[in-house]
Amino acid sequence: MTRIHPPSPLLVSLLLTFCFAVPGFAAAKKAKPKPAAPAKSAKADKKSKADRGRDSKTAAKKSSAKETRAERAAANKKERAAQREERGRGGKISKRERLAQARREEAARRAEAARRAEAARRAEIARQAAIARQRAFDKAIRDEVQANIQRDDATGEDPEVRRVAVQALGYHAASVVVMNPRTGQVYTIVNQEWGVRRGFKPCSTIKLISGLAGVVEGVIDPMIENAAFNSNRMNLTDALAYSHNGYFQQVGRRVGFDRLSSYARQFGYGERTGINHVNEYAGRVPLFKNDVGMLRMSSHGDDFEVTPLQLATLASVFGNGGTLVTPHLPRTPQENVKFKTIVRRQLNIPQEALRRMLPGMIGAVNYGTGRKAQDSQQTIAGKTGTCIGAHGVWDGSFTSYAPVEDPQLAIAVIGRGPDARRGFPASVAGQIYRALAYRFAKRNGKSPLPLTPEMLAPRPKVDPTALADTESQEDSDGDDAANATTGEANGTARPTADGLRRVLMPVQTRPTGVTTLPSARPSSAPAAPSSQGEQRPQTDVRPRRVLTNTP
Repeated sequence: MTRIHPPSPLLVSLLLTFCFAVPGFAAAKKAKPKPAAPAKSAKADKKSKADRGRDSKTAAKKSSAKETRAERAAANKKERAAQREERGRGGKISKRERLAQARREEAARRAEAARRAEAARRAEIARQAAIARQRAFDKAIRDEVQANIQRDDATGEDPEVRRVAVQALGYHAASVVVMNPRTGQVYTIVNQEWGVRRGFKPCSTIKLISGLAGVVEGVIDPMIENAAFNSNRMNLTDALAYSHNGYFQQVGRRVGFDRLSSYARQFGYGERTGINHVNEYAGRVPLFKNDVGMLRMSSHGDDFEVTPLQLATLASVFGNGGTLVTPHLPRTPQENVKFKTIVRRQLNIPQEALRRMLPGMIGAVNYGTGRKAQDSQQTIAGKTGTCIGAHGVWDGSFTSYAPVEDPQLAIAVIGRGPDARRGFPASVAGQIYRALAYRFAKRNGKSPLPLTPEMLAPRPKVDPTALADTESQEDSDGDDAANATTGEANGTARPTADGLRRVLMPVQTRPTGVTTLPSARPSSAPAAPSSQGEQRPQTDVRPRRVLTNTP
């Protein structure tokens, strides 16, 4: 039997020591911190920066390569498109490309047709809307006139004259004044709100004042004008008859603002006529105009405002030989029987100057812009005017008197809006003259001015179809007048067929600052004839003294 000896105490102690020491050693080894990485040297850091630089250059090269490929692709695309277009012009083109091109062209045609159809539809809608607005405006302004006529105070008016005037006016937007040019007796004022208390732009009727000022100031010399006339030149008579804008623009520019405005004030513009109606409007005269503004002021009446009653007194001055009378309406039969003429003032204008204007006023009715006022039983002298007035609305006027040999009636008509154009004011006056001819036509009286057969029956010396810049040509006094005279305002003449550069006869240069009217024509001789007329540069635009008192 084998005998087992117990282990020795030394061996047991070694085993126990090993068992407890090994796990502790492993835990201590695991918890031991890692040693810090040694610091990089300067050489290693420099190498790292070089590596980063190479990486960025590589990325930039790759990006540049992508952009280059994109540009190359776009260029190739354009080149292929150009090649296809070139083949479409005359070279060979495949069937597929022809079909694609045809589809594109058809789509473009359809799109263009649709666009045009839409534009036409919108234009038609806008046109119909504009027509509706215009008709509404026409009706409103005509209804206003009819309401004004109903409110007129006809006490003391001549019933026959009023009936004829109302009938001639009809359902239209206008005002009519009929008076005696010698005595100032008012026969009727139809639409008194407009006739006495409303101001309108005078348009081309201002040419009566511009022309008269030109004659008195020696700007227009009748003797030289008639002697030097040729087919390329227009005289005062035809300029008035056809209402030529350029002619009177040159006249007004040479007369000057101060002188021209003083003549307008002599005729009563800017002041009340003194009629026995309440709340009479005095009108308006511009306070200042430079050389450019003088053009349209002389031909279109820019910045003037006149009443139909003031237009009637203007015509009366030409009919009675230079006397500005006060219009008066006799309210009772006794006042009518004992009517007394009230003279406001005797104008400081030579009789010869008034006579010089008369053929042009007769020519306007006989063959010019006022032909609708003609009457075979009597000779009528008048002047038309049509232009754009306040707020962009048409203003049309006609002032006249008849018979010229023995003036008995002075008629002024001012229309607005739809009834200002195409000679409607002259037509109304003509109807009144013809209806009352049996009563007011020639009565074998004595004319205040000595008349000759040539004055009573003027003949045109120019071809009206060859004229430009006239009232009758565009029924507006020529809105292009400013454009037509821009060259003149800038000191350069336009070589046109209308004779704008050769309108005036020899011009006498006068100081523009003079503010008193002459008692007669200047005695100094006019300048020598010139085919191109006098040119004055636009630099003289300094302010001038304005006449504020009535001469």
